[in-house]
Amino acid sequence: MAFDEVTTRPTGNQQGRSTGATVAVQMTDVSRRYLVGSSEVAALEGVNLEIDEGQFVVVLGPSGSGKTTLVNLIGALDVATDGEVVVTGRRITGASRAELSRFRRDTVSFIFQSFNLFPGLTARENVQFGRDVTRRRGEGGDVAEILASVGLGERLDHFPHELSGGEQQRVAIARALATGNRIMLADEPTGELDFHTGVQILGLLQEQADAGHTVLVVTHNREISRVADRVIELSSGRIVRDGPPIEGKVPVDELSW
Repeated sequence: MAFDEVTTRPTGNQQGRSTGATVAVQMTDVSRRYLVGSSEVAALEGVNLEIDEGQFVVVLGPSGSGKTTLVNLIGALDVATDGEVVVTGRRITGASRAELSRFRRDTVSFIFQSFNLFPGLTARENVQFGRDVTRRRGEGGDVAEILASVGLGERLDHFPHELSGGEQQRVAIARALATGNRIMLADEPTGELDFHTGVQILGLLQEQADAGHTVLVVTHNREISRVADRVIELSSGRIVRDGPPIEGKVPVDELSW
């Protein structure tokens, strides 16, 4: 079954959105439940959400709140039990495995908490592979320059086992930056990084949003939410707050943790 191409129309849930903006992500009455033994556990329950193109969104919440499930549904790594998910005008719900695979390749860039690097490829080759998969080999800048932008200009030809956890995370981020995809989903992208490098990475993600990409950062670190255009806070699988940072958005260089 192929994707249904749909015209995304705001549902009236304007919370956290800009007037007249184009909707990049729309979730309508979305729930995700899992069977654990004989019991059904809800990771998400009745979520309604619209995210604009070019927004820098922080998805905030403690472990088990449903934030990773939320971005996995947007990125087609998981499927909803109920409801409808539409991303960049494509209805994810009900699409075939082949269509979902193509959607992930062409539309979504992931920064995984577990890095997911190829151990037999160097830093440079891991990033180049990410670009080659998207078939945008000539776009987005030189691979070496992208690695230099995340502080790895001297580590291009090192293999993952020769890099620290923080350096591996930066390779994963560089790979996502190199794809040029319209949606960027980052699960705890600063979790393995020191403060200085973490701020540098957040600055790069902000630049992606400024260039028109839609960026979602999953974190439990409330300080990071201060740089977002919008903060979506989850608790027990439900959205409990959605809007700008409580004290207003601040520049990346004002963060501290």
